[in-house]
Amino acid sequence: MGLTEILTMSHELALIAALIILLISEIFSDEKSKYKFIPLAFALILGAGVVGLIFGKTGIIFGGMYQNDALRMAMKLILDLATLIVFLQSTEWIKHPHNKNRVLEFYLLVFATLIGMNFMISSGDFLMFYLGLELATIPIAALAAFDRLKNNSAEAGIKLILSSALSTGLLLYGLSMIYGTTGSIYFSEIKELITLNSLSMLGMIFFITGMAFKISLAPFHFWTADVYQGSPIAVTSYLSVVSKGAAIFIFTFVLYNVFGATSAIWTQILVMLSVITMTIGNLFALRQQNLKRFLAYSSIAQAGFIMLGILGQSAIGMGSVIYFLLIYIFSNLGAFGVVAIISAQTGKETIADYRGLYATNPKLSLALMLALFSLAGIPPVAGFFGKLFLFNAAASQGYYWLLFVAVVNATISLYYYLLPVKAMFIEKTDSPIATFKAKPYMALSVAICMVGLVVTGFASVIFEYLVSVSSGL
Repeated sequence: MGLTEILTMSHELALIAALIILLISEIFSDEKSKYKFIPLAFALILGAGVVGLIFGKTGIIFGGMYQNDALRMAMKLILDLATLIVFLQSTEWIKHPHNKNRVLEFYLLVFATLIGMNFMISSGDFLMFYLGLELATIPIAALAAFDRLKNNSAEAGIKLILSSALSTGLLLYGLSMIYGTTGSIYFSEIKELITLNSLSMLGMIFFITGMAFKISLAPFHFWTADVYQGSPIAVTSYLSVVSKGAAIFIFTFVLYNVFGATSAIWTQILVMLSVITMTIGNLFALRQQNLKRFLAYSSIAQAGFIMLGILGQSAIGMGSVIYFLLIYIFSNLGAFGVVAIISAQTGKETIADYRGLYATNPKLSLALMLALFSLAGIPPVAGFFGKLFLFNAAASQGYYWLLFVAVVNATISLYYYLLPVKAMFIEKTDSPIATFKAKPYMALSVAICMVGLVVTGFASVIFEYLVSVSSGL
């Protein structure tokens, strides 16, 4: 294997090198220097992103198992950025005394999952896809159960691993049927060989079902709220954006590039899943008081909106999905960032606890308001443009009645997204959260999200670039 072939995997190799550096650092560290892993992890994730950006090459290696192009490189860089923000948000939590001897483990698990997601994104066949998926999933279950002294965290880890095992079993069963009818696991070959026979269609349905669990599409979403609530906030943030973002990307890519000839079937399935997911996510979010469960059901509803972009079946559809994921990262991590700051300072996580927050902590209140406005799609925040392009992608294929359902659901979502805003700015209490100053790293994470919401919303070149690199699909 020559240098050109090696550089095709530069992003993954940089992440593997980062993981090895962390392991070696553990050998030469003592108990007093455990927290030095925190800035080291920041530097390593930044370094991996820079290596992928500068030295990344497009190409196909390992006989087509691994593929890299501009679109996949862009998605990997987006995941690196999201991981960096999660690292910034997790600093105070990881410094807690009960995590003192497990700082390294947290970063090792995160880097391991990121390596798996990168291989999954660059997969050219279902074997590489499955290996990447499992490498990403198993460490995430350990992250969900990271707060070992809390029963909710252990329960979250168990629920995540069991639901992942079930979904993976369904997915593998479907892939075996596809292999049985086409005789191949390579995406390019299956694309040419797949036909509308009953066995291959059943295999495709099982594949969609397995991925629906990973993406939290209703009615395969039941694990989401409990896992999000039980997991540490940093892990919940990671699950809601990085893990989900990687799964949505490869799901879209496989539907377009493997099952394109059978789109008449899977588009009908996605339409049904989109309607159910948007409706259930919104209706259940109306009832939530705990902000982590609130944002969990919000993420379910957002997954339903993302299906609109996938239904576009074009470069605009793919570009709108990735553009929305980028905006969703800034919006969701901005909201989770404020929740993490307040939780670390006060331990409070319910909407009622935020009454009168603007009077004592106006900057945090404004940041959370902007993040929620973006999730709701209120102009001129970036989330409005993200949903606009998703709607446009669906409209280009004539799904006008589905757009009507989406608009109704978006209107419903305005109500519950405004509930925390009402609590912070309008409702009064005799004992609001006291004035405090956020820790520098956590404040920086929220600031990055706020800047991201402004830049991605008004810099049209970002959307145009994503559409242009999607044109090769």
